Amino acid sequence: MHCSARHRHSYADDGGVAVGQDFMALQDAWITGLVAMARAGAHLVVDDVFLGGAGSQRRWLDALGDVPTLWVGVRCEPEVAARREAARGDRATGMAERQADVVHRGVRYDLEIDTTDTGSLDCARTIAAHLRSSRSDRAD
Repeated sequence: MHCSARHRHSYADDGGVAVGQDFMALQDAWITGLVAMARAGAHLVVDDVFLGGAGSQRRWLDALGDVPTLWVGVRCEPEVAARREAARGDRATGMAERQADVVHRGVRYDLEIDTTDTGSLDCARTIAAHLRSSRSDRAD
C-alpha cells in the first residue's frame, strides 16, 4: 500500500483509495476556494472523482448553495477504463475498474456522457450544447 505524506490518502494494491482526515480538510479548503472563485464570476470546470458517491456530491451541494452548476457524469465501461489506465502507466492497477461504478452511486446529474466509444471533443461538444440550451431556456 502506498501512503502519501501525513496519510492524506492511500492506494491499495487492488486500486482502492482510502482518504483520511487530512485529505478531507484539504478537500474542504479546495471546495471553499473554488466556490469563492465562482461567486466572484469565474466560470469553472471541476473534475472530481466522487469516491464517496452521493456523500461526495452532498459536500459540493452544501458548499455551492445557489451557485448555478451543471453536473456532468462521465462514464466509461470498466474494461475500457482499465485498458486506458494500463496505457497511462501512472495509476494503481485496478483503480479505474474499481471506481467505474462506485463514484456514480446515488449521484444526480444534469447530463451524462459516456467516453467508452466517444472522443473527448465530441463529449465537450455535447456539454457545450447542453449549456447553450440551458441558457436559452432560462432566457425564455
